[in-house]
Amino acid sequence: MIRRFVFARRLARNQRGTAFMEFALAAPLFLLLTMGGIDYCWQLYGQQVLQGAVNIAGRSGTTEAYVNNTAALDIVVRNKVHTVFKDAQVNFSRRAYETFSEVGKPESFTDKNNNGRYDSGECFEDVNGNGAWDADRGSTSSGSSDDVVVYVATMKYNRILPVWRMLGQPQEKTLVATTVLRNQPYATNTATSKVICS
Repeated sequence: MIRRFVFARRLARNQRGTAFMEFALAAPLFLLLTMGGIDYCWQLYGQQVLQGAVNIAGRSGTTEAYVNNTAALDIVVRNKVHTVFKDAQVNFSRRAYETFSEVGKPESFTDKNNNGRYDSGECFEDVNGNGAWDADRGSTSSGSSDDVVVYVATMKYNRILPVWRMLGQPQEKTLVATTVLRNQPYATNTATSKVICS
């Protein structure tokens, strides 16, 4: 019994394994924080690459040369992204408006029953020419002369460090970049809005 007591006292005074135990306890947290920081910085870098490519393409897209060749602009953005994120999926959307104040606004309509929302059968101004009332009046195109264009690129990629698994997050990350510009006045504006009552 005394022998056990002496052994326990010696073990308590022994400092040889302390550093190893401290490292074993601190290393997982340190690695998680380090990988989390690297993963976050990689996402920020990806956002900057995507936004820079979208801004360049957006400025080029306002000229008449690219109005009928929007695919060429999309290829420019995709190639810039793929220089860093080789397997990323990059998708694009465009919406054209007549003025900046119309961006994201619904098409005007006559609210017959005063309920504050569009109901079937009410008259509306078909701004985008698709024959239906829309909560967003923008047309899905690059617009025409002097139109305001919202150009959006969405990039999906798989995160490279396993920190996503440790934090219970999905491996796939989605980044979005947007730019809003006005087309140059290279021709006559072709706005064709009409009132429809159905």
